[in-house]
Amino acid sequence: MVDDNILPRGQHLVLPDWLAQHLAARPPGAPVRLFEIGFGALPDFFAEHIPGAAYIDTGELECPPLWNKVDDSALAALLLRHGVRHDTTVILYGRNNLAAARAAHLMLYAGVADVRLLDGGFGAWVARGLPCEPGPGRLPAPVGDFGAALPVHPEYLVDMAYARRLQRDGQARLVSVRTWNEFIGKTSGYSYIAARGELPGAVWGRSFVDDDVNSLREFHVADGSMATPAHIRAIWDGAGIDPGSHTVFYCGTGWRASMAFFYAWLMGWERISVFDGGWLEWSRDPANPTVCRVADDPALTGPAR
Repeated sequence: MVDDNILPRGQHLVLPDWLAQHLAARPPGAPVRLFEIGFGALPDFFAEHIPGAAYIDTGELECPPLWNKVDDSALAALLLRHGVRHDTTVILYGRNNLAAARAAHLMLYAGVADVRLLDGGFGAWVARGLPCEPGPGRLPAPVGDFGAALPVHPEYLVDMAYARRLQRDGQARLVSVRTWNEFIGKTSGYSYIAARGELPGAVWGRSFVDDDVNSLREFHVADGSMATPAHIRAIWDGAGIDPGSHTVFYCGTGWRASMAFFYAWLMGWERISVFDGGWLEWSRDPANPTVCRVADDPALTGPAR
C-alpha cells in the first residue's frame, strides 16, 4: 500500500492486516459494514469469505441491457436494506476488485462518506494467510433512513446526454480506460458488444495492450494492489490528463472506469466522473459519432509510449 502522505485519501485504501485487526477490535453494533462485491459469485462467497462480510451482487447495482446504474430509488433501497447510511463506514472487496470499485463509486455517488476498498481484494487477503469462513455471511440489520438526500454527489456520474455535450464542446476530458485494442477499434472487448471503435476526442487513459477487459493491470503491481500514485500520475500526465480539468472516465460498461475514478479520488482529484453507459451505450445509438483508428490505419498495432 502507498504512503498516506502521498495519497491524500489513503485511509480509504486498506491493507489486509489492517482489516483483520480492525475486524477483531470492532465492538458489536459498530457502524461498520463489510461487503464482498461480485457478479454471480454467491456460491464462491458461500464456500469461503472474509469473516463478518455480507455479499452484494453487482446485479443489484446495475441492470441490463446497458448495465447502467439502477435508478436512485432502487440504489437507496439497496443501501438501506444492507444497513448503510450516509455516515456508515463501508469496507468493500471483491474476487475481482473491479466489482468492488464499481460499488465504491456508486456508494460515493449516493453520499456514503467513508467508503474503503481492500487493496488487492480477496486475493490479497488469502495471500496473507488470513482466515476465511463459509456460509451466508453476517447480514446487517436494515436501516430506515439514509440520513441525506441521495445522491449527495450527482457530479460523480455522467449520463448519455451529458457525454454528448462533452463530446461536442470539449469542456471536459473524456478518458477511455479500455485496452489498446478496444481503443483503436481492433476489438469491441465484449461478446455482447458488436461495434468497435471509440468516442471521438477521447484520450487513452491506459488499461493494457492486450485484450484483458477484466483487469486494470497498468494501474496495479503484480499482486493486484494499487501501483504508486507517481506511476499513475505519470501515465495520465503523458496523455494530457490532469487534476485541474474535469475528467470523465469510461470503459465498456463501468467497472474499469470505476477503478480509475476511485484511484483518482484517492489521489485527491475533485473534478472527476464516470460516464456510466460507456462504450456499450454510446455505440448502440447510430446517431452518436464514433472513430475506428484501425480501420483508417490497418498497420496500427501498438500504443505510442
